[in-house]
Amino acid sequence: MSSALLQELLKQVAMLGVFLLIGMFLRAKIPFFRKMLLPASVIGGFLALLVGPNIWGSSPLITPEYVSVWSIIPGVLIVPIFASVPLGKGMNEKRVSFKENLPKVLASCGLFSANGSLQSVVGFGFTLLAMKLMPSLNLYRIFGVELAQGYSGGHGTAAGYGSILQGYGFDFWETAQGVATTFATIGLVGGMLLGIYFINRASRRGETMILEKPSELPALTSYGFTKNIAEQPSLGRETTNSSSIETITVHLGIILGVSALAYFLLNQAKAHSIPGITSIPVWFYALLLMYAVNYILRALGLNWLIDTRVKSRITGAMSDFAITAAIASMPIKAVAAYVVPIIIIGIIGFITTYFFCFPLFRWCFGKKGYPFERAIMSWGVNTGVMINGMMLLKICDPDYSSPALNDFSMGFALMSIISIFTSPIFYSLLANGSTLANFLWACATGAGYTLMFVIGRKMLMKQNPENYE
Repeated sequence: MSSALLQELLKQVAMLGVFLLIGMFLRAKIPFFRKMLLPASVIGGFLALLVGPNIWGSSPLITPEYVSVWSIIPGVLIVPIFASVPLGKGMNEKRVSFKENLPKVLASCGLFSANGSLQSVVGFGFTLLAMKLMPSLNLYRIFGVELAQGYSGGHGTAAGYGSILQGYGFDFWETAQGVATTFATIGLVGGMLLGIYFINRASRRGETMILEKPSELPALTSYGFTKNIAEQPSLGRETTNSSSIETITVHLGIILGVSALAYFLLNQAKAHSIPGITSIPVWFYALLLMYAVNYILRALGLNWLIDTRVKSRITGAMSDFAITAAIASMPIKAVAAYVVPIIIIGIIGFITTYFFCFPLFRWCFGKKGYPFERAIMSWGVNTGVMINGMMLLKICDPDYSSPALNDFSMGFALMSIISIFTSPIFYSLLANGSTLANFLWACATGAGYTLMFVIGRKMLMKQNPENYE
């Protein structure tokens, strides 16, 4: 890579920073943005989209090359963001046994995964009906699975989905990738805006266990900053002295090192064509590796070296840039020929996803088990990307003090392990199975995950009966 390429990358990322700062200013000045608790990353991302070439065809401020790079950024930054989750866990905290964690893991994994399967059921079910009732739509055999690929997978999964279909020799792989990317965009934006509305509504109803009602929000939360220096919170502990190395450098070095190792392991798995393993996303490798690194740090007595607040600030900055980039690079004009079925499936997808988040999380975890915080995290991930879920959770749980993020990450890890065995069947059916066969497989996996969260709920009721009073 030449210095010219690095300079271009610096300018492209710097442009995102400019829109982030403008978003911060608009958040503080426009009452609607404050009421909706819109982050600066969302405001700045939409502003970049509105002045960019994806809407106007050309732009004096933003070139297509900028948008192309921005579209890659979320998929790259999600790796260190998710890798950082285990770092600092169990340090200076009460250890929780596997037996105590198992019910929450089963419930979290079952609810999230059943939601993704239900989205596939909706997609394939629509295609089955359309082939009988609306043959003029000319839907290809596996149309509709893109709902789950886009909503629960995000833009990274949508991009990878096209290359998989290309490998199968399908001539419609580019169209399918465009449809998946469109669903990812609809899910990201719609899930974010609806999620913020749900947070405001829940806070008014007293359903949030951490966030107060909007009318009682402090200026720091509403405006996004405070001019009173005495009220500005601390970034975190300085675990090292800057004469040797900066504290942020230590945390960033560990996070990036684990992320790089995750890419290496995934590439090795692909090079040796290990069945099932290569279909696991790279950030899952990073998550498992960080659990191991975190265990080693604890075993060596290096708890003093890690501060979770410092870690959160690092990943928070990455999230800001990733969200802005994802929104700014949305493909507005993609796959126009399928706009009607995309709208119909997208709406149904939001409705079914809502049901599998909010009502079922309340039923599963009880009124006192942080049901809304867990549900809003799952809603964000099931309608967009992991960053979306973390951002929505951060609005109603600014310091991630609830168990929602940790339990979700463990549940997601279990789902990824299960996918080692289910993914080969899924991709085999995509390659050779009929629409009906794919529909039945989605129903079967959804039923299995439903059974999982029902079992998890029964275990939780025995473990914490007070949450269900």
